[in-house]
Amino acid sequence: MITPSGPSPLRIAAVASPLLAVIALAGCASPGAPSAASPVDESGSREVELGAPRIVIAHDGGLTVLEGDTLEPVADLPLDGFLRVNAAGDGRHVIVSTDDGFRVVDTGVATEEHGDHAHYYAEEPRLTELAFPAEHPGHVTTHHGITALFADGTGEVQLFDADALAEGEPEVRIHHSEEAHHGVAVALDEGALLTTLGDDERRTGAIVLDDSGNELTRSEDCPGVHGETVSAGDVVVLGCEDGALVFDGAFTKIAAPDAYGRIGNQAGSPESPIVLGDYKVDADADLERPTRVSLIDTEQASMRLVELGTSYTFRSLARGPHGEALVLGTDGAIHVIDPVSGTVSKRISVIDEWSEPVDWQQPRPALEVRGHVAYVTDPSDSSVHAVELESGEVTASAVLDHVPNELATVGE
Repeated sequence: MITPSGPSPLRIAAVASPLLAVIALAGCASPGAPSAASPVDESGSREVELGAPRIVIAHDGGLTVLEGDTLEPVADLPLDGFLRVNAAGDGRHVIVSTDDGFRVVDTGVATEEHGDHAHYYAEEPRLTELAFPAEHPGHVTTHHGITALFADGTGEVQLFDADALAEGEPEVRIHHSEEAHHGVAVALDEGALLTTLGDDERRTGAIVLDDSGNELTRSEDCPGVHGETVSAGDVVVLGCEDGALVFDGAFTKIAAPDAYGRIGNQAGSPESPIVLGDYKVDADADLERPTRVSLIDTEQASMRLVELGTSYTFRSLARGPHGEALVLGTDGAIHVIDPVSGTVSKRISVIDEWSEPVDWQQPRPALEVRGHVAYVTDPSDSSVHAVELESGEVTASAVLDHVPNELATVGE
């Protein structure tokens, strides 16, 4: 059942962060062009390109925040434990999964438009005091402006308006799963919720509830359900051990070509009805290094496999600005796939060859896309690179003070 919790009883303390002084006006910089300088003024603000993203990179001992256009370091925020990072959905904040709950980072990105003029702001990033306690915090999703936090230890889902983070006190709705499990939830239109089904021994499928918590429909035809994404047409796709489960108002199962064909990580695009997924076929492997990816056509209810000739990991999947499917291979290249034809149209070499570590929490290269730029980390030399996808040019690189693990980007 979904229940409102009232004005954020989970809030430890919210620190107000009003926008600071105006730094620049429209005409001083243009979208897509780096700013002439990025100085810090006495108030702690920086001049930034309108819409320029910021990057949050998790490492052992904290988080590093970088300017997205130059990769210049902005802040290093200490935080203990194994950290996972996801954009909060409002273009400014990042949700951090910690050992005992979800924390919120304010990256400082902000813009205001006034007629033909735009005010550019960039405050100093900070780890806010806003926290959402959770037992074994897991997946974070954002959809229809609603952020959903899933606690694997209890099956509890916390939902709130992403834009309310700027106010410091989001009103939280709570959904309690039938059983605790490693799951995920996605907010749907008109207050509905899609969330996974399972327990501590097995996961079976998903259920859709209305805004009052009443069951609308369910499917238990998705063994090992894991991961989620949304494709064009507002279609939700979940991975199964034998294919994929699609929800577009009703559930449809798309079978894998193998009896065991596990899809556990997906990347969707509003520009394409075809979802990119990983693909594994060895149920007994301690670590399978797959070389094929799946293309899940939500309109045709079909699946195609694409051989890359190189392996990849769960942090290797992304989508480009035109819906192209992107995979960072262990050969160090971004493989650009046309989702319609299923052909690899381009390979962009970025880093040296690498090998996936056995422990999933250990750092490995990661791929994240914001607009027309792909960001790639390389733990082997603690570096991060910005790649312009159309040209394949590496436009910026930086060496970090810490070994990078996960990354998330925010901005326009």
